[in-house]
Amino acid sequence: MNGAMRGTDDLGGAGSSSGTASRPVFPFAALIGQTSLQQALVLAAIDPGLGGVLISGPRGTAKSTAARALAELLPEGQLVNLPLGASEDRLIGTLDIETVLRDGSVRFSPGLLAKAHRGVLYVDEVNLLPDALVDALLDAAASGVNTVERDGVSHSHDASFVLIGTMNPEEGELRPQLIDRFGLMVELQNAFEPQVRQAIVKARFAFDLDPAGFRAAYADQQASYVQRIRSARAALPLLWFDDAVHARVSTLCIDAAVDGLRADLVMLRAARALAAFERADAVTVGHVERVADAVLLHRRRQHDSPRANQSQPESEARSQGVDRGASGDTARSSADSDWGYLPPEPTATVPVKRVIPLDVKKR
Repeated sequence: MNGAMRGTDDLGGAGSSSGTASRPVFPFAALIGQTSLQQALVLAAIDPGLGGVLISGPRGTAKSTAARALAELLPEGQLVNLPLGASEDRLIGTLDIETVLRDGSVRFSPGLLAKAHRGVLYVDEVNLLPDALVDALLDAAASGVNTVERDGVSHSHDASFVLIGTMNPEEGELRPQLIDRFGLMVELQNAFEPQVRQAIVKARFAFDLDPAGFRAAYADQQASYVQRIRSARAALPLLWFDDAVHARVSTLCIDAAVDGLRADLVMLRAARALAAFERADAVTVGHVERVADAVLLHRRRQHDSPRANQSQPESEARSQGVDRGASGDTARSSADSDWGYLPPEPTATVPVKRVIPLDVKKR
């Protein structure tokens, strides 16, 4: 069961876009009971092209704490928050068309996507964000490039960042067309194991009482994360997939009845990132198995409807119904074979007296 490390919303990290002074960040290595979440975030940090991580869970399950903790492990240590009320210009940036027309030069005012380059773009309650903004940030997260076009003028810039979106399912779901575009998804639960809850509370109290001392105790583990993420990024181009890995990915995606091929691509990239993080010489089926849940959690579908699971095809049932009808039970067999269809019902007619016909108009 996933644990919970309750984070304070005003806890900002170094380089936070909020403009406030730097405050101590709860160490990523000190998260308790969050193994699946930590793995997903590390994989997204190694390969931002995965498309980010969607974290679903109730309030107080360390969603924001984990996002801030991850930002500290990245090269720039930048954490950019996207508020719910942000406009599209605030997100992607804007072009000064007046300057273009007057001077012939492009003047670009960068948005949050530019500021998040090489860092973390954190979107709390992403399910409440307008669809247009979600679509724009997912495009940039997957491609690593942000393009702004206004009145025939185009400007592009690098926007390689780790996208982390959080949502509370009690407040509404994200549209299926958008949720599928997140590379990985982790579903957090409340911690109901007494020992886990006690360990979480003790760690939080220790951090609040002495942030510097608490962070010092995890300094070596934090440094190891930074070094392993940096080395894994460099090792990604050197790792490839054999036929056995491809076959296992295809089988898992087919069994999950996913739409399209995005799940296959993300699963291969996630497995490669995990192999690079563990300094493996090659990507194995074992790596695929360990990332499959995060890739398929939000993409898995039912294979067939109840009607398709009947013992015989609909066409066969209909043909049998016709044969039975020839033996004198046509109405009943037709109703049985056409599952879901109601037979016609007779309706009584009522005579209407003293109807005065209308005059026919001459043309």
